[in-house]
Amino acid sequence: MGHLDHAAFGWLTPVLSYAMACTGAALGLRCTVRALEATGRSRRNWLLTAASAIGTGIWTMHFVAMLGFGVTGTDIRYDVPLTLLSLVIAMGVVGVGVFAVGHGRDRRRSLLIGGLTTGVGVASMHYMGMAALRLHGMVRYDPLLVALSVAIAVAAATAALWAALHIHAPAAVALASLVMGAAVSSMHYTGMLAVSVEVEPSAATLPGATVMQFVFPLAVGLGSYLFITSAFVALSPTARERAAYASAERLTEPDERAVDVAPPGFRAARDPLRTPTP
Repeated sequence: MGHLDHAAFGWLTPVLSYAMACTGAALGLRCTVRALEATGRSRRNWLLTAASAIGTGIWTMHFVAMLGFGVTGTDIRYDVPLTLLSLVIAMGVVGVGVFAVGHGRDRRRSLLIGGLTTGVGVASMHYMGMAALRLHGMVRYDPLLVALSVAIAVAAATAALWAALHIHAPAAVALASLVMGAAVSSMHYTGMLAVSVEVEPSAATLPGATVMQFVFPLAVGLGSYLFITSAFVALSPTARERAAYASAERLTEPDERAVDVAPPGFRAARDPLRTPTP
């Protein structure tokens, strides 16, 4: 049985992965709040941004945490297509849950459907990412811990979507994102506790890419996307702010309908201080 190390770089990868999860959650919640205030194409675009943010944050959290994962007695490689598929699953299934909440008329039913769908999607992303592992040995899972990790994912997703529906203040959204980041991280490490590896020593070359060849550059790119999008959302005015700007502009614009309705022969009073013109 190979010894599993979940923090080969100390606290660096757990803390950084938690920060990624919180950033994705905060951005996704803010975009969902914007979507609920908008209509039509604008709502759709905000929901798409929310889905990509949450999905990207969860995926980045998982693989940043995996940077510190190692197994004694074997190297580790990652299957590139499966790793990319896990990212697509994260965004796609989270998108289904977010759109269910954003367009559902029955809020309670939409919340349950969205939370269940999103939570199962998060868990699917995690285990698809684990399926992308290539090592010399056999990976096994504890069914009870796997079930617990899925339950945590569903609970975290439902809580996050509830926050998007009911919490609008920036400070409250920030607090909710910290809680969601902790829940997603707990789901990840619960799933990792379910893992055991039976190492089979071999001199054969493992297929796939190393973590530094593929996963690290992709995680850096997606992390940059999160921070750039966060800046864009922070600087973008809300629907209420745009309405206030439009109202202020209408108040300051001159009324073009105003006309001179003075009767014929009427002369304005002469200003006694005004110098008469010849």
